[in-house]
Amino acid sequence: MHGALVAIWIAVPVFVMTMGCLMTDIVNGICVPWGVYGSYAAEKAMTSVMVLFSFLVPAILMIFFYARIVYKIKNKVTFCF
Repeated sequence: MHGALVAIWIAVPVFVMTMGCLMTDIVNGICVPWGVYGSYAAEKAMTSVMVLFSFLVPAILMIFFYARIVYKIKNKVTFCF
């Protein structure tokens, strides 16, 4: 679990920095960060991929791993009253 979370913490910033460098350009003497795309479809695709990798994948992984923890605790712990 910890390895997956650390991988996400490393993979997402690396992905964001890479896309930021690729999508930044100088237009009419002004630096335009995250604003240079080949087409409207490319802009939508990159935005979708960013949301997927930045929010959905980490959230799904955390929900999955914490659900496993709760399941293990429920099945292994016995209460003595």
